Amino acid sequence: MKTVLVTGSNGLLGQKITSAILSGKQFNLVATSKGKNRFKITQGYAYAEMDILDPVNVREVLGRYKPDAIIHTAALTNVDKCETEKELAYALNVEAVKTLITICEEYTIQLVHLSTDFIFDGLNGPYLESDTPNPLSYYGKTKLEAEELIKKASCKWAILRTIIVYGIISDESRSNIVLWAKGALEKGTPINVVNDQWRMPTLAEDLADACLLVVEKDAHGIFNISGKDMMGISELVFKVADFWNLNKELITEISAASLNQSAPRPVKTGFILDKAIHELGYAPRSFEQGLVLLDEQLKERERLTEQEAK
Repeated sequence: MKTVLVTGSNGLLGQKITSAILSGKQFNLVATSKGKNRFKITQGYAYAEMDILDPVNVREVLGRYKPDAIIHTAALTNVDKCETEKELAYALNVEAVKTLITICEEYTIQLVHLSTDFIFDGLNGPYLESDTPNPLSYYGKTKLEAEELIKKASCKWAILRTIIVYGIISDESRSNIVLWAKGALEKGTPINVVNDQWRMPTLAEDLADACLLVVEKDAHGIFNISGKDMMGISELVFKVADFWNLNKELITEISAASLNQSAPRPVKTGFILDKAIHELGYAPRSFEQGLVLLDEQLKERERLTEQEAK
């Protein structure tokens, strides 16, 4: 049985990969993150604290567990923070990848790396894996540089590009656009949403499945992994409001330019998913199916919270 080591296991994707393996995927799991394990289930896998910015620590952990594959989810993904804290962004998004490549080459470890639609300028979306990148933001530039380093690596590698990942994290420490919109509208808080950008939002469970399919099939190369539905950001938020019967009058549509964000964003990204569907057996759910799953998970969380309170 293959041993899979996940970086950034306290994050949304990291937790979903942990859940998928514990639910019956045939892998031994080593979850790693900076600091203590924040996942609700602590049995059935190993956990190691690992600072991805400390090459000595990374080497020690990888040498201890000797994984067959690393799924590298750890990164600085806050696009505006990357623009204002470039040194940190470069360290996390590029230097950490250099460390992993060196060790993966030494130990013959498969490296599965998460990348982004923000390597593209958004002028010609949706994109194929082979389309020419042209990042607009520093975040996109760091992720593209990491991709270029991986493509030159002598270890087996796969790059999974994704778009707006949404889902529910076990400790509620982080939000995403779906939970942000739902939470604000439930509180009666007016929200501004851009109406001039288009994406294909990705259910975290689908992305986790794709990561494990790559390891299972020993796949190599670049794969587009996202949801299958293209929609505007404002359309996404209106769908959230409709699904949970929330007040749509609280939503104001605005232009992206009016936000004065530090980092520029592509107008329309999106992916053509044929390669992942045919080569990996990737089967993305619709956005509506994703919302149904989130609703079930939220209701289950409420039920467990009520039980614990009794």
